[in-house]
Amino acid sequence: GRTCVSRSEPRARDGHSEEEEEEEEAEEGCYQLYPGHIPTSPLQKALLAAGSAVMALYDPYRHDMVAVLGETTGCLALPNLRDKMKHHPEGYRILQERPRIRLSTLDMTRLRGLPDGTLGREYVRFLEDNKVSPDTRMPPKFVDDEELAYVIQRYREVHDMMHTLLGMPTNMLGEVVVKWFEAVQTGLPMCVLGAAFGPIHLSARKLQVLATELIPWAIRSGLNASCILNVYYEQRWEQSVESLREEIGIFPPP
Repeated sequence: GRTCVSRSEPRARDGHSEEEEEEEEAEEGCYQLYPGHIPTSPLQKALLAAGSAVMALYDPYRHDMVAVLGETTGCLALPNLRDKMKHHPEGYRILQERPRIRLSTLDMTRLRGLPDGTLGREYVRFLEDNKVSPDTRMPPKFVDDEELAYVIQRYREVHDMMHTLLGMPTNMLGEVVVKWFEAVQTGLPMCVLGAAFGPIHLSARKLQVLATELIPWAIRSGLNASCILNVYYEQRWEQSVESLREEIGIFPPP
């Protein structure tokens, strides 16, 4: 195969200037748009989407496959989410400042010291109770637009925030409920697939609770809520979860 070079390190081939090299690479779609980016053709994306969908359905906890599926099928949903962010003051600021939610950017000691019921305290409680870390969110690889790559990265990093606001654990039932909410909110095919096929792993009793109480609540909340990517969560740590739910438009959990 070909070796793709990044924008920051153009190399001239025999008899070609760096400018000509850049033009040829652009025509071939071979640029590395951001660290870790892997340029792929539409056919390659389709194959990756099919393979990752099969693996994700077989094992919903294969987060790497879920991530690939989200990137290779989000060509319509991601621009729509980006546009929503651009047309919202807080969302636009997030796009400009590119905040990251990682252990290296979080003051865990401070967040643990916040009063019970605040977003920061409940978010840390969620991470500790469910033994999860924001650092496990995979960086994007197959999104062929640097800004859209950040949008899906941001979506991944606020996923645990959705669990916190929706009051859902990380077991299969909780993940399915969050996926229903996110499917309505984002339109990402990966979320729709998880919402539709995740319940096959649940018991009959949990299916009944899901169908009669949790799914209707998640759908109503998703439709009523403003875009979840337009909230600068890092600047809301001291706000109460109840207040933030009300501001966003999330109904109290049943």
